[in-house]
Amino acid sequence: MSNSPVVITMGDPSGVGAEVTVKAMAALSAEQRAQYAVIGDMDTLERAIAVSKIDLPLHAHGTAGEEGSLAVIHLPIEGLPGEFGVLSPACGEASFQYIKKAVDMVQAGEADCIVTAPINKAALNAAGHHYDGHTGMLAHLTGSKSSFMLLASKTLNVLHISTHVSLKTAIERSTPERVLDTIRMGHKHFKRMGYDNPRIAVAGINPHCGEGGLFGDEDDKHTLPGVEMAQKEGINVVGPVPADTVYHRAHNGAFDLVIAQYHDQGHIPIKIIAFDSAVNVSLGLPIDRCSVDHGTAFDIAGTGKANHVNMLSTLDYASKLAATKDKR
Repeated sequence: MSNSPVVITMGDPSGVGAEVTVKAMAALSAEQRAQYAVIGDMDTLERAIAVSKIDLPLHAHGTAGEEGSLAVIHLPIEGLPGEFGVLSPACGEASFQYIKKAVDMVQAGEADCIVTAPINKAALNAAGHHYDGHTGMLAHLTGSKSSFMLLASKTLNVLHISTHVSLKTAIERSTPERVLDTIRMGHKHFKRMGYDNPRIAVAGINPHCGEGGLFGDEDDKHTLPGVEMAQKEGINVVGPVPADTVYHRAHNGAFDLVIAQYHDQGHIPIKIIAFDSAVNVSLGLPIDRCSVDHGTAFDIAGTGKANHVNMLSTLDYASKLAATKDKR
């Protein structure tokens, strides 16, 4: 870990982002806590500490706080509701500004990696920031053409060819070139994470990969050519593999990474086996970012009931990204 912090964006001030952040920080040692700084609203964090009934002193980032206190980069945003569980354009604006600040810091070399707490897409769009979520926003802020979503857990890792689009559009996007790009991205990332020869499987689009054309020819025309091009580059990849078996095989150790064709094909299996621990990692950006894999949970925000286990998993993954940033 370098001297630059991992920055955590607080997410929507009305959601559970502040709560899971302070709970996770309180669970760390003082030495570990010193490696992080939260970008958000000081008052919201204080209220989250109160409802969580924990002892966690805060201090302004760049100043000398008391031993064990958490560094906060406070960004004042007008109109925050001052209570949890409220859908508010001001909270959408805050969510955007926290992320923009984090991107600016990483690009300036002032931070190593970004960890994002959940945002609310409706609030974000109500504030005039029309993105599909973190992924599209980060791609725009960093000037990237696109990025890839990896869901990572201890026994199953899934990288998506497409995410927040309709199923029809997802099938259209699964071209041989996009399949190849996704395989390459997964191979590169897992090499960075310490896998000498990552074992990758690409899920088929259609039932039984089309069953020789009986259930569609997309796998023969699009998936297979992408896999074959990657194999010619020396990448250890197979596919298409029927989606109804590939995740079970990967979960039991046959593959290090599964390439999913679309959002639900990849999200459903990993949420079944690692709902509280899966980490959302953005690949293909010029910066490192990972996130908790849950939403703002307005229904329990401010109650002290939010589970911070997913945030702890995300912080652990972020520390690995920070430690290997020279291998990007």
